[in-house]
Amino acid sequence: MKRIVMIAGAALLALSAQAHAEGDAAAGEKVFKKCKACHAVGEGAKNKVGPELNAIVGRPIASIEGFKYSKSMIEFGADGKVWDEETLVAYLTKPKAVVPKTKMAFAGLRKEKDRDNILAYLKQFQ
Repeated sequence: MKRIVMIAGAALLALSAQAHAEGDAAAGEKVFKKCKACHAVGEGAKNKVGPELNAIVGRPIASIEGFKYSKSMIEFGADGKVWDEETLVAYLTKPKAVVPKTKMAFAGLRKEKDRDNILAYLKQFQ
């Protein structure tokens, strides 16, 4: 029984990752306009109110040199967590549900398609 649950969980995770890989980067660039006030991405991106987001997918959480992260974000990433697709999607859905005392004031992206698209956009800057 335990093995079946593990296999089902792995299959669900694989399907979830595949679904996020199908976003539209051009549409994600439009969604990213909501993020531009606090974040930068691309050549020459620098930290703003939030950290720059180049190479965010797979990057260790709270790891940008020179950015002052909240204590809760540092604690969230303390055990070696990285911003994988699943964690990013959860955070983009409702940041304070993932990191309760995060400094990020953004409420989140309600539409799954917006999250998929912004993920596709951010993945261009790996």
